[in-house]
Amino acid sequence: MRILLVGAGGVGSAITRIAARRSFFDHMIVADYDLARAEAAVAALGGAETRFSTARLDASDRAAVTAYLTEERCDVLLNATDPRFVMPLFEAALAAGTHYLDMAMSLSSPHPARPYEECGTKLGDAQFERAAAWEASGRLALVGVGVEPGLSDVFARYAAEELFDEIDEVGVRDGANLTVDGYDFAPSFSIWTTVEECLNPPVIWEKERGWYTTAPFSEPEVFDFPEGIGPVECVNVEHEEVLLIPRWVEARRVTFKYGLGNEFIETLKTLHKLGLDRTRKVKLPDGTEVSPRDVVAACLPDPATLGDRMHGKTCAGTWVKGVKDGRHREVYLYHVVDNQWSMAEYGSQAVVWQTAINPVVALELVAGGVWSGSGVLGAEAFDPRPYLDLLTAYGSPWGIRE
Repeated sequence: MRILLVGAGGVGSAITRIAARRSFFDHMIVADYDLARAEAAVAALGGAETRFSTARLDASDRAAVTAYLTEERCDVLLNATDPRFVMPLFEAALAAGTHYLDMAMSLSSPHPARPYEECGTKLGDAQFERAAAWEASGRLALVGVGVEPGLSDVFARYAAEELFDEIDEVGVRDGANLTVDGYDFAPSFSIWTTVEECLNPPVIWEKERGWYTTAPFSEPEVFDFPEGIGPVECVNVEHEEVLLIPRWVEARRVTFKYGLGNEFIETLKTLHKLGLDRTRKVKLPDGTEVSPRDVVAACLPDPATLGDRMHGKTCAGTWVKGVKDGRHREVYLYHVVDNQWSMAEYGSQAVVWQTAINPVVALELVAGGVWSGSGVLGAEAFDPRPYLDLLTAYGSPWGIRE
């Protein structure tokens, strides 16, 4: 397998460090708009690792990416960029006749008149509209395969197949007790993506109603996370699982809630009030045009550089409620990463490392023919057991709490 990895930021760099320990692929090209960043990701692997090379690519240039995939005879494009570049990369892979894998799906837009009641364009709609073309190509677009979405969706399919007879609710819950020394506000993941998912109308799915929206940060609840993280207040946030899980897993309700904390929520609300969450460029007095959200991102520390200052654990998991053998049952299937461990073992902070390991696991299953298919598919469309077994084999086991 020859892999084109587009994006050498925190997650992309962590992907290279994880993949370097595996033998399922022949070569990985690490591409980024900033060639120096791609070169740094490969240099960190050491001179003995010869399966990696670098390239400069503009992720927004579909034609250039298509040509490069063809020229380099790549089998798969792994997208580790932010969601703005999903569609040009997705279309480039289709045009080049390669497989495609991402960790976040095409962007949404709110309903123009009823944003907090009805869906407008949903996450992933643009990709699913192209499903027939992908099926005709015989190639696989494996979408939303990070940790959330991704592993959380695998948990949902596993619960449906092995733990429940009927499922009332699949509720993805994400929380952490991470702190960062020296910063009052330092998101552990891309602020561009964080703003997108937290300030857009969250989506909920119900069997009788379908997909609908609610207000950002709605329906707060306290969830007790495992392995010492403890109680964290979680709120509704827009996320791909709610758009993916109902397509393949039978459930009466699907939700996603994120443990943000009051200070984080108030900061995001302030950015929104000031218009600093906007992506449309504004013109400065000197004529320069800038995107307010890009300015915010530039003013904050790069999440990939925070590992040495970060302490604590992050947890991603899926809380499933339903019936087994005629009795009510609730389980939380989860994956916890300790920042001290991920930094010592891989040199990557916990949040980006936890995201990065999942597409590598998925690629290994695709390379070995364990996961196969064509069209636009999520992780819950496949057998979950090989995935969970391989995740454990990578040295990062998952857990379950009854």
